[in-house]
Amino acid sequence: MIANARMYAVSAPAASLWRDLLAAIARSAAVPLEWVEHAAPAAIDDLWRRPDKGAVFMCGLPYSRSVSRPQLLAAPVPSPADFADQPQYWSELVVREDSAFRSIEDTYGRRLALTVPDSQSGCAAALVYFMTAAAERSGPAQPLYREIIAPTGTPLGALRAVIEGAADVAPIDAYAYALLRKFRPESCARSRVVARTARTAIPPLVSNSAGAAALQAAFLQAHRDATLRSLMDELLLARFVRPDSADYDRLRNEFEAAARYWGARPLAAAVHPAFNQLFGGGHAN
Repeated sequence: MIANARMYAVSAPAASLWRDLLAAIARSAAVPLEWVEHAAPAAIDDLWRRPDKGAVFMCGLPYSRSVSRPQLLAAPVPSPADFADQPQYWSELVVREDSAFRSIEDTYGRRLALTVPDSQSGCAAALVYFMTAAAERSGPAQPLYREIIAPTGTPLGALRAVIEGAADVAPIDAYAYALLRKFRPESCARSRVVARTARTAIPPLVSNSAGAAALQAAFLQAHRDATLRSLMDELLLARFVRPDSADYDRLRNEFEAAARYWGARPLAAAVHPAFNQLFGGGHAN
């Protein structure tokens, strides 16, 4: 069975810490796991479709939409104060630090970067957020944005799209952004948050392993082990908790409502073809 933390392996040092942490938890559970990289640009959906997942981070939206769901192992509770000691996160709506944008409304009419169509933090959270914003605007339905650019694939890709000028704003997983601030401070220093989406359940670790119960117990006790505690501190983790599948069902329901809304209205005047299916075939060529 495999272990993977690609979603939050934001740099080589971070990946090494995740590898050490997951290996130590697996030893504690007496469940053998093999670390696999599966780094970008490899499609992360291919990782989630693997039948040999032992301890793998999975975005909550694809989990909620899975026909055959893996078992929920554990949800991380990030340690920064903004996370309020809860297994929740949100998306930071990020612009270039030196831009003139001071609010999310200032970015309307510009270019929006999304990670992939089925990402909660990199797409769905923003769709729900902008649905509310659009509903509050008066007059005929007009696109909020000029363009949705090509998928950026990862939070780091979204950050780079903004700081390199390919996009003006992007939603980024709040926990990933906290890790990026620590492990890639030079990039984050060139960005700035102008808004936040609503809080939702954070991506869980999932498993198809026969040893899932033992792994879950080891995750839930990890913060009590001094050696694991030091690794978790480096990864901005307070502890792991038992996830509730109902929290992820809500992600699916919100995504479907937002997809219906934007399937009938233009979020952007031009939509990259990779997102056409999400937006009902697109609204512009």
